[in-house]
Amino acid sequence: MSNRLWSILDELKSSQYEWVDLSHGVNDNSPCWPGIPAGSVELARTVFDWGNPMLDCLIQTFKFPGQFGTHIDFPGHFIKGKELSDHYGVKQMIYPLVVLDISDKVAEDVHYAVTVNDIKAHEETYGIIPDGAFVALYTGWAKHWPDMEKLSGAAPDGTEHAPGWSLEALQYIYEIRNAAANGHETLDTDASQVAAVAGDLACERYVLGKGKLQIEVLNNLDKVAPTGALLFAAWPNIEGATGLPVRAIAITPRRK
Repeated sequence: MSNRLWSILDELKSSQYEWVDLSHGVNDNSPCWPGIPAGSVELARTVFDWGNPMLDCLIQTFKFPGQFGTHIDFPGHFIKGKELSDHYGVKQMIYPLVVLDISDKVAEDVHYAVTVNDIKAHEETYGIIPDGAFVALYTGWAKHWPDMEKLSGAAPDGTEHAPGWSLEALQYIYEIRNAAANGHETLDTDASQVAAVAGDLACERYVLGKGKLQIEVLNNLDKVAPTGALLFAAWPNIEGATGLPVRAIAITPRRK
């Protein structure tokens, strides 16, 4: 029997690579979508405490919405009757990772939506997006966690001002490059002005309508190489979920 996988793991844990946590830590005060009813989050509630004569141990319960913190969305989140969590297995938990960096443009225009030309410029420098890739959009937005007002880009008049995806960019990565999934630091897939024009989260509806997966509210994408990294995303094996919190990590070539 071969121990090749162990050798691969030893190499990945060597100084050639860096392991990056792409998930935000969460607690009872962490932000979530305002439409979720108050009281939907209660983490680490003690239901069985030390000193109990039945057994000396600690047991806690955890209550949270599926779309909480860094989380994965399954198609049934936006498309009635489409696949939910139990449709996806462990092979959907690892991908080649590509990071598109538009942070400079977002610094100049908070409404910026990534374009096909941005993606083509990335490919000219780093190579073609590989088949089956997870394509993550780095905007610099993770710095706003856990301030819900800043994350949503909310203005006093109720409008939102945040960067994100354009429909054309998503069509390019899925229909031309055959990506498997996408992700971003923002609360929503769509750049806020794209959503305002459409009157809907049309980009998110497109992704999930194609039966694809996405991870929202990512962290630390600035620590990941633009290409050549791996993404691992694990979620609880809960049946029938429209979304679930994930622990996402990247194994990335160490930058020199």
